[in-house]
Amino acid sequence: MITVEDVRAFVRDMPRAYEVLVRDRVKFRVGQIVFVAFSHDETVMGFGFPKEERQMLVETEPDKFMLPRESDMRFNWVHARCEALDLDEMRELVLDAWRMVVPKKVWTAYGEPLTEARADDAAGPAPGPRSGS
Repeated sequence: MITVEDVRAFVRDMPRAYEVLVRDRVKFRVGQIVFVAFSHDETVMGFGFPKEERQMLVETEPDKFMLPRESDMRFNWVHARCEALDLDEMRELVLDAWRMVVPKKVWTAYGEPLTEARADDAAGPAPGPRSGS
């Protein structure tokens, strides 16, 4: 099971990412684009996900993933039940959602193995951008 705190710890050092509270809902943005958002009760995490792949994701694991409401189907968005996600899966989903909204040069400069770097502890110190070595 994941929490808002887990996501907050993972996102905190991502370039251009920041947290906002909108109508009592926690959301994470890059610029004005939301890439992760939580339900009011923080039991469901919405995240950016390619439209063309979401139906397969939901059909593959319907106990974990669900489609957004009809009015949000035009967006690249999927919902996940927080109780069904583990930390590694959350990191992968959040990282991919973030990568969808930042320029390629930003995520390539930040470093590819984000999930490996934080696999031990999401709340621990996070590495900065990797050098060109």
